[in-house]
Amino acid sequence: MPLYPLTFEPVFKPYTWGGRKLARVVGRRTPPGKIAESWEISAHPSGPTPVRDGAFAGRMLADLQRELGTALVGRRNREALAQERFPLLIKLLDANEWLSVQVHPSDAYALEHEGDLGKTEMWVVLDADPGAELIFGFAHEIDRAQLRQAIRQQRLEPLLHRLPARAGDAFFVPAGLVHALGPGLLLVEIQQSSDATYRLFDWGRDPGGARPRPLHVAPALEVLDLGAVRPGPVEPRPRRSGDGRVVETLASCPQFETERLSLAAAEACAGVCDGETFELWCALTGGIEVRWSGGAVAVGALEWVLLPAEIGSFEMHATSDSTLLRVLTPDTPERPR
Repeated sequence: MPLYPLTFEPVFKPYTWGGRKLARVVGRRTPPGKIAESWEISAHPSGPTPVRDGAFAGRMLADLQRELGTALVGRRNREALAQERFPLLIKLLDANEWLSVQVHPSDAYALEHEGDLGKTEMWVVLDADPGAELIFGFAHEIDRAQLRQAIRQQRLEPLLHRLPARAGDAFFVPAGLVHALGPGLLLVEIQQSSDATYRLFDWGRDPGGARPRPLHVAPALEVLDLGAVRPGPVEPRPRRSGDGRVVETLASCPQFETERLSLAAAEACAGVCDGETFELWCALTGGIEVRWSGGAVAVGALEWVLLPAEIGSFEMHATSDSTLLRVLTPDTPERPR
């Protein structure tokens, strides 16, 4: 069956810290109540997304990966294919309250203790209320004994580094970095396909009135990077593409590469999926029409599209002034063992 650009039906997560921006700002048709996350492209068992249109409509991404193999994910991801793990997961997040102060494990730790991948991720802020901030690393140097004592005495907050967040900011969150999103933030999250999270502190929250959400202090202390002192947002690294366009690299790590570029209305950029890796594209603003040998498909603002690794040449045509994200897996990814 011919390959084509794949779009997906999102899966919504009604966590206690969510709000209504995914419906009110993004335009998603969400269930009533607090909606914290929209899983846009996922093969994780906690929230698999079905294909929206075309010959594969209704099929789950994990099923397509098993059927299409490297034609979908590419030669760089043979090991992920053998492990039946799609490498990445894309979300939209609406933080209406503080998220828990948390940390994610590495691949090695998560596979040994959780049976899941580790979780390195990044955020691109879409919208931020005035004064919105996040927790990102530690405010100053500490050792593990000091941290353990502060948690025991419920004095963790003064140790944490807070910084403001604004629309357009990007943050790279490697496994081991303590973090939390604050109220008023709407963002894109690009992450490994994992749900491994260890909570250090949850603001005394008791969402159901029965008991607080569980903490995971012991494993969190094992995986924390105490050297993450006052880190800041990503400093985009600009380069010139072959057609002279400015492309900003926002993240480059063993798990994924993320680039940002702008197109004026009616402008286009070209690429090719030559069998090495799939690509994920999104118009943060504006909209695009994806053209390939089999036709064209329109993708609106904040909708994601997956280009299979063997789809061949393609073009992204901006239907209005647009800012795009491009995500792919790198040449030499770190393979989980």
